[in-house]
Amino acid sequence: MLTSGDRTVGDCLAVLDEVAGLGLRHIGFKDVGVPPDVLGVLHRGIKRIGATSYLEVVSLTPESTRRSARTARHLGVDRVLGGGDASAVLDEIGGAGIEFFPFAGRPQGHPTELKGSPEEIAADCRRADALGCAGVDLLAFRSVAAPLDLVRAAREALGGKLIVAGSVDSPARIRDLAALGVDAFTIGTALFERRFISGEPSLQAQVAAALAAGTA
Repeated sequence: MLTSGDRTVGDCLAVLDEVAGLGLRHIGFKDVGVPPDVLGVLHRGIKRIGATSYLEVVSLTPESTRRSARTARHLGVDRVLGGGDASAVLDEIGGAGIEFFPFAGRPQGHPTELKGSPEEIAADCRRADALGCAGVDLLAFRSVAAPLDLVRAAREALGGKLIVAGSVDSPARIRDLAALGVDAFTIGTALFERRFISGEPSLQAQVAAALAAGTA
């Protein structure tokens, strides 16, 4: 994710150029942090290098969620993550060929904190399946509960793909997620703050380390 602190980074276009040669095949951004015209240029750049594009919706009210979903449809992204109203997003992107991964649980605030028990997470996963979603976006490490308990509950209940987003900031966390059958994770802030690999000042090296951890 070309994001830090739950916002698309202001120099996202330069960052994309910097990491484009690393073999990234999944690149995303938030719908806040830069103007819409920059998002358009960014998305075209992501598609130009052959990557799957993601827009993660941080809006939580029905109307703001709809605006974000309309932005996703206008840009033509491949996948939408998050959003506080799954039905509203599906209404906006229906027929556009966009895969949707709604939040499971109750995200609140910005940066986002997740509330919800394992049982509630499981129920949301079953609901996402019933709506025809491609999977769910789980903010496990932003949870007030035990993160891996939520991951287990989601994986057991969900028929689609499970993406864990937010505060995936170490190789150890990636290994934990892989062991529990998570399909994918997002990472942004830990790379931009140079925290994924301690003592490594290069963004390229941070990204390369995350790629290696994700395919180990």
